[in-house]
Amino acid sequence: MSSSNYTVADLVAEFLHACGVTTAFGIVSVHNIPMLDAIGRRNAIRFVAPRGEMGGGHMADAYARVSGGLGVLITSTGPGAANAVPALVEARFAGSPLLHITGQTPTRFLDRDTGSVHDVPGQTAMLASVCKAAYRVRAAGEAFGILTRAAAEALTSPAGPVSVEIPIDLQRAPIGRPAGLDRLKLPIPAPLAPDEAALDEAAAIFAKAKRPMVWLGNGARHARAQAMMLLELGFGAVNSWNGRGIVPEDHPMTFGGLNGNGAPRIQEFYQTVDAMLVVGSRLRAHETAELSVKLPRTLVHADIDPRANGRTYPSALFVHGDAALVMEGLARRLMGRLAPDPAFAAEFRETKRRAVAEYCAGLGPYADFPWQLRRAMPRDAVFVRDVTISHTTWGNRIFPVLGPRDSVHPVGAAIGPGLPFGIGAALAAAPEGRKTVVMTGDGGFAVNLAELWTAAQERAELVIIVMNDRGYGIIKVIQNAMADGRHFAADPELPRLEPLAALAGMPFFRVAEAAAFGATVAQALAVRGPALVEVDMQAIGEIPPYPPYSTMGLYARAARGG
Repeated sequence: MSSSNYTVADLVAEFLHACGVTTAFGIVSVHNIPMLDAIGRRNAIRFVAPRGEMGGGHMADAYARVSGGLGVLITSTGPGAANAVPALVEARFAGSPLLHITGQTPTRFLDRDTGSVHDVPGQTAMLASVCKAAYRVRAAGEAFGILTRAAAEALTSPAGPVSVEIPIDLQRAPIGRPAGLDRLKLPIPAPLAPDEAALDEAAAIFAKAKRPMVWLGNGARHARAQAMMLLELGFGAVNSWNGRGIVPEDHPMTFGGLNGNGAPRIQEFYQTVDAMLVVGSRLRAHETAELSVKLPRTLVHADIDPRANGRTYPSALFVHGDAALVMEGLARRLMGRLAPDPAFAAEFRETKRRAVAEYCAGLGPYADFPWQLRRAMPRDAVFVRDVTISHTTWGNRIFPVLGPRDSVHPVGAAIGPGLPFGIGAALAAAPEGRKTVVMTGDGGFAVNLAELWTAAQERAELVIIVMNDRGYGIIKVIQNAMADGRHFAADPELPRLEPLAALAGMPFFRVAEAAAFGATVAQALAVRGPALVEVDMQAIGEIPPYPPYSTMGLYARAARGG
């Protein structure tokens, strides 16, 4: 292409490729045709066309979480950008690096409320309210600089979504090709080194500890090796629900996702822990039962975001820095100084065994589902979940996640992202030869039902498990507690799944007996491309309520030593 024919749209396509983007998601529209045409002509990026912008945004989010790179969503302006907002909200909750590029009305109409097609007054403010930042390209010459800043900001810890608006006339505007594309290096800051004195102070606290633990959050996802250094010194581990698999959760010295919420025995054990290092985690109120989970008395909190200091739980010391550098620096200082209680490891393992057994005892006919599914799935498979009662009871808490990029769920607790999450995760995992399993409820599945055809069109290596209780089971649990059992608006109808799968051209499997769950999923995993598995929960039975609405009597069993 000659320089005289090079446009801002060409720059967008080449810029994304220079950033290492190999897959992008979006819907073509009048206000982004130049950009998508440029992507198509270059043929260097796989472009996935979802059925809705919300679904596409969730796909880009999950793609980023599983690949570890930049997720990209391209939408139209106005309604198209607004449809992406739920996905941008979730990406912000989850800390996912997502670059959202949207069109805009022609510059001569900007901010004038003239009623131009797709012109929504206040779009920039709308996007800024749900993203880390939102930028508008106001002149063709500044497009390269703004894109560079936006992509870097999305990838800079704490990561998150960033939106860029490019008016349609500027997309077509000719520009000189930026020489910087040939040597593009995004200005992402180097990992922040913690203060040496703060590390010395932290080491002094833990050198006295006989029963130390580390709580790992999403901000420590890149720091498996450093976390394992602490475990080798004698630490026990636990993780947030967004920090699953940093330490493989079949390791005997991690509680995994059973972090105390709904597990009284774990909370009791915390009271015997004399110091806990919290790394890269907000200790979210949703996850800690509105901050009621009783953590160890002495907390040392380390985070890249200084706002984490004291935001939820008070800490004895805050260390500002990158998770990997904090844990490595602390481990080096503790070598030869840490002498854990000789009984600590055995008591930790026994606490885990009994807490998991107690929790499973409250799952009714689904007590063996986590283990059946784990045996059916390859060790490196990705486990994606929607917010459904199965996710809330056992998927987020006791199913063993084995890798730091093997778990995707709606951190913002939305119902509906599961299917598009699964598609995005599958497209990120498949090049590595990995399978993806998504577990959703029938209510959540219906929210983005049209994306079933995206999975079919893209031949996603994906098993879709629909836990079908024919209603919003998770909402009914809450209604039982808060609305005297009145299940108002909690019974949406869903089409029969077998003919739906046939319509989408994918294999279908049904589970009507609890013991057949794992074997059926294994059959579906053997299929190339997508497959749909329906679990008939009305045939199998209800899952008992989950904490804090549970009447399982966990605490009573724990107190009896059961």
